[in-house]
This record gives sequence, structure tokens and C-alpha cells, in this order.
Amino acid sequence: MKTEIKNLPKSEVEILIELDPIAWGKFVDEATRELGREVKIEGFRPGMAPKEMVEQKIGQGRLLEAAADLAVRRTYPKVLEQKNIDAIGRPEVQVLKVAIGNPFEFKIKTAVLPPIKLADYKKIAQADKPKTKDQLKVEEKEIQDSLNWLQKSRTKYITVVRPAQPGDRVEIDFTARQEGKTIENGESPAKLDESKNHPLLIGEGKFVPGFEDQLIGLKEGGNKNFSLIFPDDFASKNLAGKLVDFTVKMNLVQEPQMSELNDEFAKSLGKFENLEALKKNVKEGLIIEKERQDKEAWRAKVLQAIVKKSEMELPEIMVQAELHKMEDEFKANLTQMGLAYEEYLKNIKKTGEEMKKEWLFKAKERAQAGLVLQQIAEAEKIVVADLEAEEEMNHIIKHYPDWEAVKAKIDMAQLMEYTKGRLKNEKVFEALEKM
Repeated sequence: MKTEIKNLPKSEVEILIELDPIAWGKFVDEATRELGREVKIEGFRPGMAPKEMVEQKIGQGRLLEAAADLAVRRTYPKVLEQKNIDAIGRPEVQVLKVAIGNPFEFKIKTAVLPPIKLADYKKIAQADKPKTKDQLKVEEKEIQDSLNWLQKSRTKYITVVRPAQPGDRVEIDFTARQEGKTIENGESPAKLDESKNHPLLIGEGKFVPGFEDQLIGLKEGGNKNFSLIFPDDFASKNLAGKLVDFTVKMNLVQEPQMSELNDEFAKSLGKFENLEALKKNVKEGLIIEKERQDKEAWRAKVLQAIVKKSEMELPEIMVQAELHKMEDEFKANLTQMGLAYEEYLKNIKKTGEEMKKEWLFKAKERAQAGLVLQQIAEAEKIVVADLEAEEEMNHIIKHYPDWEAVKAKIDMAQLMEYTKGRLKNEKVFEALEKM
């Protein structure tokens, strides 16, 4: 096997690989056997027909294509290992010479990990440290706010026969019309067409501005017609700034009943003897959360400082990979909010490419951070064993009630690599914290 390596700009290399006729012939023979199992030739069992008959049956073009694919897939990783090339991303493959009985020649262009002049990360990490629990303080107001949230989250609603007022929970039927026509395919928080027994907390402000105010004073069984002008920045552009007519029927009015913050309330939560014990637990939880937030902020600040003081040439393929990740993350967030990515782009009047242009700077930052973390891991000899990654994957799997159904949609090899990368980064940050 002959190889020629040419360094290209932007951390790319071009590798020319030539296999002699004997080595190439082995791949042709293997491709013939594999394809021979797929075709039926009278008088022979699958895979047992002579090479010439298989070639005649399937055609030389298909045979050469299959053999070339085998040769590239088997040879390329060996060349990377022998030449100590850290390739990243999917390579571009170009077959130059392919014929039975002659040398097989192909060319590959791939991005490689760029040389990095790493900043003095130890000095940067030592310059500042995340706060310890003893250094973190919790104000009395923070504790009280948390208690108020607990109190509010356990509010009970009792059905009453009286006009609705702010703070009440209500259920309504409503219809929305624009110019006499029922609105279809409305936007969140509720479909603006016809809704039955739609729940609302009056005063929470989660519906169209002004809508909840119109429900005040309406009794169970009562009806009301009113009109509202939608905000200019409403998510659905075809309704923004437009007048919409509503017909509402009140089905249920419920009054909030909130428990007092006392010993009995604390005991009702399960494991607290009194209110003081609950307050102590809340304080400890706030300190843990502050410690987590401070550590995350410290990690981001230190990593940013190391990236800023390091020197590297960023491969375009890494930037594009980060843009793809950011797009997937954005789509997932929209899905959780009940929005489709294409519909979102339509509403903001932008294309996917325009969004990527806006994310470009952040994508470069993320790619640079990934390279720096990888370099520090190598410098500190930080590795993640397969067993560690498998244990973490098993922990993740436990959160899926129907794992077998999910498993069919997941690339397990890709999940393993992702898990290893995440664990390695965590180890890098832990090492930086101890420096």
C-alpha cells in the first residue's frame, strides 16, 4: 500500500492511497462473495457460484462499486492509525482508478484536529476558585420566597357559587372569531378556535392580554361576548394587531384555599417535625443550588479564559457540526413548547440559514471550547473507560420507562461516544478545580 499525505489550509489533509493488484483483488473477491449471497444462480447455493458467473449476473459496475466501498472502509482507518492522523468528521472520498487486475487508487480529504498552542490552564484555574459552602450566604427573604412557593404550589381549589374574581381557577367554553369566521390552528398557550372546559387562573396572565379581566364577575353558567385587539408582537402574525371576537361560557368557578405556614403545614410535607425544620431544609437546598450555580459560572469563566489565551486554527467541519447541534437543540426546545421549527421560522420571517448565521459566533466558541477541553484531557492523561461509560448509560436508561422502544431510534455507538465525551469533560473540570 502506497500513501501520500498533503497538508491543506484550515486543518485539512489530503491522503492519496494506492492498493496493489493483489491487495485490491482480495477486496474484489470478498465483494463477489457478499454479492453472491444476494443473487440466485441456478445450480449453486447462495455464495457458492463461481466469481465469473456472479459478475455476469450482477454486472461489473456493481461489483467494482461494492469492492471499492469495502477497500475504502477497511483501508482508511488503518492509514489514520499508521500515520497518527487525528481525523474528525466525515471524509470526502474520490475514487481515481478502479479496474479488475490493476491497482486501486483513491483520494480522501478530511479535517484533522488542529495544532493548539494551549494557554497556561493551570495558572488560569488557580487564579480564582469557586466558592465553598461556607462562603455562600442565603438571605432570609430567599428562604421566605421558597416557603411561599411551596405554600402556593399546594393550594387547593374549592368550587364556589359566586362571581369569579382575581385568583380564582375557572373552566370555560369559548369560541374565537375574526371577521365572523372561527379562527383555526391558533397558537399557544391555547388554540384560538373552539375550546371546551378550558382551565384558567384569573390574573396569571397566560392567555391573550385582557382576556382574563373579562371573566371577572361572571358566574357559573353565565355567558359573555367581548372583543380584544391582539398585541402587535403576538406569535401568530395573522392575528397580530387584529380585532378578535370571543364568546365565553363559564362552567366552573373555584376559590383558592392556601394553608398557613405553620408546624402543621411542615408536617403535611412528610418528613418535618415543625416549621423550623422545614426552613432549615429549604436553606440547605438553597445553598446546594447556589454552590451548583457558582461552580457552573466558574467553569464557564475559566474555560472562556483558557480559550481566549490559546491559539488554534478552527476546522470548518467542527463549526458546521456545532451549528447542526445548536439547530437540533433549538428544535427540541421548540417542540417542548408545542411549536414546530418550520412554523417558528415562518412567524419570524427567517430561514434556517439566517438562523445559523446568527449562531455562527457562538458555534465557533463552542467548537474552540471542545478542542481546548480535549487538549487538557490529553495533557492530564484523562481517559474514560468503556465500563464507566456503560454504567452512566445504564443510569440514563433507567429514566426511560419503555427503553426497548426508544433503543430502536438511538444510535448506541453514538450514545457511547457522547457519554464518554461528557464524562471526560466533567473529569477535566474536576481536575481544574483541584489545581
